[in-house]
Amino acid sequence: MRCAVFDCDGTLVDSGGTIHRALGLAFAEHGLELPPRQQAQRVIGLSLVEAMAELAPSQDSDLHGRMAQTYKDAFVTLRGQQQVEEPLYDGILPLLDALEERGWLLAVATGKSDRGLRHCLTAHGLHARFLSLQTADRHPSKPHPSMTLQALADCGADPQHSVVIGDTGWDMRMAKAAGAHAIGVLWGYHEEAELRAAGADTIAARPADVLDQAEQLVKAAA
Repeated sequence: MRCAVFDCDGTLVDSGGTIHRALGLAFAEHGLELPPRQQAQRVIGLSLVEAMAELAPSQDSDLHGRMAQTYKDAFVTLRGQQQVEEPLYDGILPLLDALEERGWLLAVATGKSDRGLRHCLTAHGLHARFLSLQTADRHPSKPHPSMTLQALADCGADPQHSVVIGDTGWDMRMAKAAGAHAIGVLWGYHEEAELRAAGADTIAARPADVLDQAEQLVKAAA
């Protein structure tokens, strides 16, 4: 079995704007000033408490936990107001089709919650296409390998025949910690230099590049 484990935010969907709005509501609720979007989006991919700790390092862990819950509540409010925008990146659907046609199993490993991921994938008609859905609700934050290892176990795949596809250094480190191949993508939130420094085996400038890169990495490891 060959498994392709996708990050969600910044890899499958462009959710940066909505995430920044929800962060703004959370920070305002606690009387804090939100860092600029470019800085804030660098924590996308981490679990919420870890993200809050990165963005508000002078605050204590108890407040980070409360901020994480406030963020969740803010996101639910935005969703109820139909203000959540998480469009698929161009080329993602053809990439998923091509991977499946070549016999790859698909999985997701994300810092989103179960509820958030379900909403996102269902909105795009993708929920049933992924054999394994791993979220921050049941795992340590990236770059811990737990999400990837569980996804591979669900798919019956070993790390040498699997790839993690993501836009952040957290994803690359998670892949390497799990023993899987790491494909960094350039349409998300971290720069190429960061992806390479974190262990990316290869870099995809567009979704159309991913299939060939994944198959070459697995073939080279055989």
